[in-house]
Amino acid sequence: MPRAMWNGAISFGLVTVPITLEPATESHDVHFRQVHLEDGGRVRYQKRCEIDGQVLTEDDIGKAYEVSKDQLIPITEADLSGMPLPTARAVEVVAFIAADSVDPVAFGAGDYYARPKGEVASKPYTLLRQALSRTDKVAVVKYALRGRERLGLLRPVGEALSIQGLHWDDEIRSPAELAPPETDVSEKEIEGALTLMETMSVDSLDDLDVTDHYTEALHEVIEAKAEHRAPAAPEAERGEAAPVVDLMAALEASVAKAKESRGESGGPATVHEMPKPKKTAAAKKTAAKKTSARKTTRRKTA
Repeated sequence: MPRAMWNGAISFGLVTVPITLEPATESHDVHFRQVHLEDGGRVRYQKRCEIDGQVLTEDDIGKAYEVSKDQLIPITEADLSGMPLPTARAVEVVAFIAADSVDPVAFGAGDYYARPKGEVASKPYTLLRQALSRTDKVAVVKYALRGRERLGLLRPVGEALSIQGLHWDDEIRSPAELAPPETDVSEKEIEGALTLMETMSVDSLDDLDVTDHYTEALHEVIEAKAEHRAPAAPEAERGEAAPVVDLMAALEASVAKAKESRGESGGPATVHEMPKPKKTAAAKKTAAKKTSARKTTRRKTA
């Protein structure tokens, strides 16, 4: 069972739900040790004081803020615990918003499961989870973790509650600098891309048959080395993709290949005209509200 990394409570109006936070994901990465190539000895790192050269343990090491190269301000745990931060031991629900109104770029600041702590938490925990399950909304929460205050979304996942950490607005780069030069794309080419997207669509991630081939191959190399044998021969590599000359021909060939991989007819692919989306006044208004809401999220919740 994963170890709890935070103890506190969800603050929902006057309702308090004691919880612990646990990581929602686990890593299956293969980790390597550094070794001395000459004799295979492990390379170890030591923390030394630059003044007296003494090797230090974790108990000997504190924190300091660097004002300049020659000036450090010591910061103790007492200084940090005494900060007037209401979210230090609380996940504070500050608002509820539509689940699809958050730009996916904002995600990535940590995913956690909230576990109810003790019998007293069971009823308010279940109440909050069931209430959220009956709407298309999620709770915007603020909480303090790993030395800073964070923003996140509280949502039901199965029979549990999860918290997805969000980046603050000023942590997200503007994509404007990445845009390519203005290029003309025909309606027929857009329709071809839409047809390919439709052919490759699935209902959920569970419908995909995907494997981490790199990790599998890495384990095979490690096992082969341990057993003093040659690793299994790799599958033939696919040739490099040729540069696209005829975009429509490439789209039609892609549609045919996608159909063949799904067991559908492998006959000539035809790109059919897709109906043009109608943008209603209500849709425009909703989009404008979402853009405005994103720009003001931090100002309202900070």
